[in-house]
Amino acid sequence: MKELLIATKNKGKVREIADLLLPTGIQVTSLLDHPGMPDIVEDGTTFRANAAKKAVVIAQHTGLLVMGEDSGLEVDALGGRPGVYSARYSGEHATDETNNDLLLKELQGVPQEKRTARYRSAIALADKDACVDVVDGSCEGIIATERRGTHGFGYDPLFIVPSYQKTFGELDLAVKQTMSHRAQALRKFLKLLENYLVRTEKG
Repeated sequence: MKELLIATKNKGKVREIADLLLPTGIQVTSLLDHPGMPDIVEDGTTFRANAAKKAVVIAQHTGLLVMGEDSGLEVDALGGRPGVYSARYSGEHATDETNNDLLLKELQGVPQEKRTARYRSAIALADKDACVDVVDGSCEGIIATERRGTHGFGYDPLFIVPSYQKTFGELDLAVKQTMSHRAQALRKFLKLLENYLVRTEKG
């Protein structure tokens, strides 16, 4: 069975990705299964750059096929912040809780029509030789004025999907998987991965 290593230690992210890749029969592992990996400094200015760096560094270290994913939240009223700094928005020791607290504080008094935002995801595929390609996905939403729901991770309890009038924190994972930024990027990634496997098996 072909192994795909996801270059992350985020259990929530691994669960979402593994669930979507289940039909492929590919064995999905993560950095949680491979201790002693090099630390990756996410110094890219875009999600695509960070995703590619994660994939390439780990692929070169392990010789395995690696997926690198970087995602985050862009809030229009904050000029696109937190963006690539979404995971460490509230500082070096940021948690989902402190990040959400800071976001609510920065948007205090901002009316709903100006609380527009989007989640973005970039996913890269790399083998031991190079980065194969990078794909992306996005999902438009509105930032709530208080946390709603306990599902998901990151900013999910604050991210309202207009078509459902519910946050990602309130939606079941199965529903989220139909339209989330990561789901959209993963569908493109699946095609990229399939094409790569066909090409390399022939070669």
